[in-house]
Amino acid sequence: MTFAQKSNELFDQIVKLYHVTDNVDAEFNNPFEEGSIENRLAHKNWIDAVQWHLEDIIRDENIDPVEALALKRRIDRSNQDRTDLVEEIDTYFREQYAGVEVLPEATINTESPAWAIDRLSILALKIWHMREQTERTDADASHIAKCQAKLDVLLEQRVDLTMAIDQLLDDIAAGRKFMKVYRQMKMYNDPETNPVLYGKK
Repeated sequence: MTFAQKSNELFDQIVKLYHVTDNVDAEFNNPFEEGSIENRLAHKNWIDAVQWHLEDIIRDENIDPVEALALKRRIDRSNQDRTDLVEEIDTYFREQYAGVEVLPEATINTESPAWAIDRLSILALKIWHMREQTERTDADASHIAKCQAKLDVLLEQRVDLTMAIDQLLDDIAAGRKFMKVYRQMKMYNDPETNPVLYGKK
């Protein structure tokens, strides 16, 4: 089984685990060994699952404004944690392929392996929730059919993305592609670069 295929299985496992409680405040007991790439992937997907549901909650039109602001702050922290984990996963890939001799004609990819894996994690959540819509007993046939069509597209997208990621990793391992990772350098979370936080007049 390829790296991306294993990632899909892992993400499906963690999405299912989240929905045992379906609670954004539930404690995550990571089932994978500390320090392993599986542990990092699982942690990443759990963050995505929690954030998915925070995004649902904050869209409640009747939400208390104070609660909404607290949720927005929590989502901001979650986004930073998500970015940090993606960069950890890219560090893993850089170490994996550190000894590869890059071919003279090698090219760079539009995104790093970890950001592509990030998209697989989100797809696992989209597939879970779209499938949930197709199983609703309180929705009409038109809604079910529309959601089934979307689910079919999401499943096809996952097949294509899985194949593309594994091809990218094969190309990196063979020296046909090379990794060049740009850190996100988000400015709005940094008190030294966000003018509101450092008090620019």
